[in-house]
Amino acid sequence: MTNQPDQFTREDPWRIFRIMAEFVESFDKLSNIGPAVTIFGSARTKPSDKYYKATVKLAAKLARHNLAVLTGGGPGIMEAANKGAFNAGGKSIGLNIELPCEQSSNPYVNLPINFHYFFSRKVCLVKYSSAFVFMPGGFGTLDELFEVITLVQTGKLPRFPLILFGTQYWKGLRSWMKPTLGSGKFISPEDLDLVTLVDDADAAAEIIINYMKQDGASREIPMAYA
Repeated sequence: MTNQPDQFTREDPWRIFRIMAEFVESFDKLSNIGPAVTIFGSARTKPSDKYYKATVKLAAKLARHNLAVLTGGGPGIMEAANKGAFNAGGKSIGLNIELPCEQSSNPYVNLPINFHYFFSRKVCLVKYSSAFVFMPGGFGTLDELFEVITLVQTGKLPRFPLILFGTQYWKGLRSWMKPTLGSGKFISPEDLDLVTLVDDADAAAEIIINYMKQDGASREIPMAYA
């Protein structure tokens, strides 16, 4: 039976406590993980896919440099990232979301945290990371990309590495943004430089590792979520 509007209104304030509980648990578990990288990408990517294999390689290299790897905890690219970190003996963190048809946590997570709300999960995927990798993905990946790039663009986050992995996949979006957003003055010309396109796991890892050595070691909680 569908909830009536007045019933929803009566119940809604109590959801605050569920939201609070998600933040309390996740903040407590994530506050001591050390420097971390969040890897986003499609839940539908198969293990035979080149991007799955590249993600495993990238995450393993990050883990071997003592960087925790955060994902959404599900299958596809998320599984690949957790697998790479897990097999390298690193911190493999999965922030899984409860969905009616997807998804269960993948078996390579050694620090699982479950979420009911997308927005609280997204906060935690950003709050504790100092670099972000966006593998090919769907609506969720695009949502996360534009969320993070907006936070960096507006100065709510430091200028962390934002890596778009897969030139073939991302070039159409880049080609659209420059004449449409840039020439239309919806963004500043330099905003297009906030992201870096790469096609190689070693190159992506090098960008992140060098950033951590130079700028990331003393980083505090991002301003957006302080």
